Amino acid sequence: MSDHTHTHLDEHGNVIEHCHDHDHHHHHDVNDVTDYNEAVNAYRKTFPNKQRVIEETPDPAVKAMLLRMEQLGIDNAFDRFDKQQPQCNFGLAGICCRICHMGPCRITKKSPRGVCGADADLIVARNLLRAVAAGTAQHGMHAREVILSLKWAAEGKLPLPILGEDKMLATAAAWGIPTEGRTVNEVAIDFANVMLADLSRPEATEEYQTIKYGAPPERQQVWKDLDIMPISTYHEVFESMHNSGEATDGDWQNIMKQFLRTGLTFVFGTVVDTNLATDSLFGVGQRRKTMVNIGALKKNSVNIAVHGHMPTLVSEIVRLGQSEEYVEKAKAVGADGIQFYGICCTGLSAMYRYNNVIPLCNPPGAELVLSTGALDLWVADVQDIYPSIMNAANCFKTTVVTTEDSTKLPGAEHIAYDHTHSNIGETTEIARKIVDRAIESYQARKGIPKFIPPYEVEAELGFSVESVTKDLGGSFQPLADALKSGQIRGVVNLVGCTNPKTVYERCIVDVADILLKNNILILTNGCASFPLLKLGYCNMEAVETKCGEGLKAFLKQYNMPPVWHVGECVDNTRSTGILVGACSLLGRKLCEMPYAQSSPEWANEKGVGAALAFRLLGLNSYHCVEPQTFGSEKVTRFLKEDTGKMGLGVMIVNTDPQVLGNRIVSDFEAKRKELGWD
Repeated sequence: MSDHTHTHLDEHGNVIEHCHDHDHHHHHDVNDVTDYNEAVNAYRKTFPNKQRVIEETPDPAVKAMLLRMEQLGIDNAFDRFDKQQPQCNFGLAGICCRICHMGPCRITKKSPRGVCGADADLIVARNLLRAVAAGTAQHGMHAREVILSLKWAAEGKLPLPILGEDKMLATAAAWGIPTEGRTVNEVAIDFANVMLADLSRPEATEEYQTIKYGAPPERQQVWKDLDIMPISTYHEVFESMHNSGEATDGDWQNIMKQFLRTGLTFVFGTVVDTNLATDSLFGVGQRRKTMVNIGALKKNSVNIAVHGHMPTLVSEIVRLGQSEEYVEKAKAVGADGIQFYGICCTGLSAMYRYNNVIPLCNPPGAELVLSTGALDLWVADVQDIYPSIMNAANCFKTTVVTTEDSTKLPGAEHIAYDHTHSNIGETTEIARKIVDRAIESYQARKGIPKFIPPYEVEAELGFSVESVTKDLGGSFQPLADALKSGQIRGVVNLVGCTNPKTVYERCIVDVADILLKNNILILTNGCASFPLLKLGYCNMEAVETKCGEGLKAFLKQYNMPPVWHVGECVDNTRSTGILVGACSLLGRKLCEMPYAQSSPEWANEKGVGAALAFRLLGLNSYHCVEPQTFGSEKVTRFLKEDTGKMGLGVMIVNTDPQVLGNRIVSDFEAKRKELGWD
């Protein structure tokens, strides 16, 4: 009997039918696996090449550095993206399965199922689930280190003070943790243990505390009705890898249910908890002004860049580097002093907590910054650290130091916490070695030519729930009133990564321009915030040049810029705090408000969870980069549309940022009409 033949038997064992797979593809519409090619090919045509990036990127410093690197023969992410073209249709469609070693399997009209029998819907869903699980694990490791740092500081194992005492005590009390008559350290240990339990609880023995105390009750009921309340972060990541494995869960809808459940742990176990632990240990920070962009690089300082996501060791590196002891050490070797620069989220976290940390760029810009030749030491901890930075660093003898066992780079020096953090008590000694290494590198690099494009601008950052309420006179009432009256038409959290499938940073800027012109306030954090910082959206001059009349009047009254920079990627928590603060005064649900999330250029696995986080809260998300789901109409419809029927937000994608920006405006106007505000 042929391998392609199925024999159907009656109840007596008699043959009643022969069925050939190539004639009858049960439970799967062949069109689902063929029609995607047209959409994928059309999408691919929107990808820019490097030359278009050079011509259209909004930041003149980026253009100057791309041309400089081309002149020197140093490649970068944009060169490598060009060399990858044309990217695989199967990958772009999400229907390449590499989960087991019977594959890889690709879904086509000829082969509509993988070796195990998985069809396009299942493969696309499994790939999507694994992406959100990976993003949750990445932010989860960030959460684990910061929460443990808070606990270790309270226990005396980590020689750092607890600087956010007021916020920590207030949050602990709201969570039912006893505070009266207890020391700050005693409360901090209990607070950390509650968050660690949410991170790692193996049994459904109690509610997920961060959700119980941190999520609006209306949202909690929606999630309970959908049966997506999580057990713990670790558990849901485990389960995601388990049920998306080969030959476990064959139901794409059940896979997507786990996708939503894991998304909740991304929100509350890895974003909210990380933010709370960071603010508790290192303080909330405050509004600060700083110069930003490549032109702020100093030619005769010991220049140290901090890059990644872990704030614990960086806090001590910055403290030592700014101390009189180390400033004198730098001057003794001929430097003017020591200057710190921020790359990605470690830099953003440091900027509003410590004086004089200059933000430079997000991850794709790291090679460009290194190619100025101005950096003496590059401190890399974890995440969004391209291996290719070593090539640019080596060209200019920049010393690269890695500080976590999770991240090692060939050719870099490793001065680090070990993987068990058994040397956490040696934080000051490790930081000393790193700052000393920067001074040594400065001496060894004398004579290296520096090319610093003259582009810099002042930016204001460090916005938080606490600072905004203070600036508005003690409550969110002025913001709530401005929203209801129409002076401000809505609020967008503009965040996410950058992606070479779009003109570098162009989509972020184009969307921001349309929103501000239409009197929509912008909150920002993480990688997408860098172009807004670099191009003047975070200073008062932009109030006059970028904003519609209503928004302009509000901002001038309270002396606030049109883009409120709230911090690093986990500081989405600050954004939601501001959003909830205003809508609660209006007696409205979060999902009813003219609010949205937009990550126009999202790229990595954490970006999947970040956008999903806001949809779980009932807000729509808006993007210029498509998810890799073309191969399954059902999963695409679920991801983009069907969640709306479940009481969640929907996902809107348009590769044209101006069309996308105008869609946000029109959707907000529809929301306002539903609220009866106009």
